[in-house]
Amino acid sequence: MTTMTDPPGQGFRLSQLIYDTRYRSLTIQVVAMIVLMLLFSWLVSNTIHNLQTLGKDFDFGFLTQPSGYDINQRLIEYDSQSTHGRAAIVGILNTLLVAVLGCALATVLGVIAGVLRLSNNWLVSRLMAVYVEGFRNVPLLLWIVLIFALMTESTPAPRAFRGDTPDASMLFDAVAITNRGVYVPAIHFASPFFTNGALNWLVVLVVLGASIFAIQRLRHWATEKQEATGDRPTTWYLILGILILPTGLLMLLMGAFLDMPSLQGFNFGGGIHLRNSLIALWLALSLYTGAFIAEIVRGGILAVNKGQTEAAYALGIRPSTTMNLVILPQALRVIIPPLISQFLNLTKNSSLAIAVGYMDVRSTLGGITINQTGRELEGMLLLGLFYLVLSLLISGVMNVYNASVKLKER
Repeated sequence: MTTMTDPPGQGFRLSQLIYDTRYRSLTIQVVAMIVLMLLFSWLVSNTIHNLQTLGKDFDFGFLTQPSGYDINQRLIEYDSQSTHGRAAIVGILNTLLVAVLGCALATVLGVIAGVLRLSNNWLVSRLMAVYVEGFRNVPLLLWIVLIFALMTESTPAPRAFRGDTPDASMLFDAVAITNRGVYVPAIHFASPFFTNGALNWLVVLVVLGASIFAIQRLRHWATEKQEATGDRPTTWYLILGILILPTGLLMLLMGAFLDMPSLQGFNFGGGIHLRNSLIALWLALSLYTGAFIAEIVRGGILAVNKGQTEAAYALGIRPSTTMNLVILPQALRVIIPPLISQFLNLTKNSSLAIAVGYMDVRSTLGGITINQTGRELEGMLLLGLFYLVLSLLISGVMNVYNASVKLKER
């Protein structure tokens, strides 16, 4: 009787790197990585060689040199003798201002338009359809220029507010809308904690953020109490107190007061001057992106099973409450992922600010600074790094929020 034995083991052969499925994918990845590294090293060496040929080096020292130009819209102190680095920071803050304001307004407009597009009222749904199709099918640059032209040409000049019977008047005696911009009241501190105004506002934001965190913990406690006993404790007065009292007390300690805009000579003085370029860019970005968000919201609502709505109506829940507490929470898992992309698009589209003279980071670091210093490579690398970090930050925050609202499965 004979017995079958396994063939003796064979050693590793180089041909297995190609023909053996156990090693083939690893071989392809290693080869691809080597090719990419060689290509990258060639690009770096070629860039260095070209810079040496032009008599230039790779240096970021230009950031410490005086900028020599003014920035019309700024959130921190700056003048023409400030460095290019500070000019870049001013531009970054201007970009962040437009991005935050734009994302907030675009979300509100998009949610409202998306819900109203599903309204049973024919006129309302058609109007929202005109808004959505009109804005998202026309290039954003045209909307920016159009809104800027409307604000510049159709609003009165400051001289129209002069005289006993002026041709124009301020809204609520506090807001002046002119062809040079919008002037609104500003909050100043008579007894600030710091000489730097930005630090005082940072303290206010920290206190406000702590109050919001405390409110979230209070709501979480109320929800747990409701799940345990069936009764939800009344917390609205506690929420109101937590939100208002700490911040209000802090503002009182710093002697907060309103600085009202007033006509001084040929222009308005005091208050906050919001230039037409900022407002035009903000409104255009919000309206344009809001049209895309409206379609995302509409698609998310339609993705929720119609039986959810019917069940809520059968329980006697009103349509508005059904939308807020039943439909939208379930639709968020469909809405949030594409919404992240729209926020990223809005942030990057803010670079079109140069069309109306708004001094964002594209105009400062990626424009005037590069033209004056001749540091194109360094400037564009810093500009690209800023947009990359900002986009990753927005994506990360929204992904955390997406994880918190997704349906929990057992």
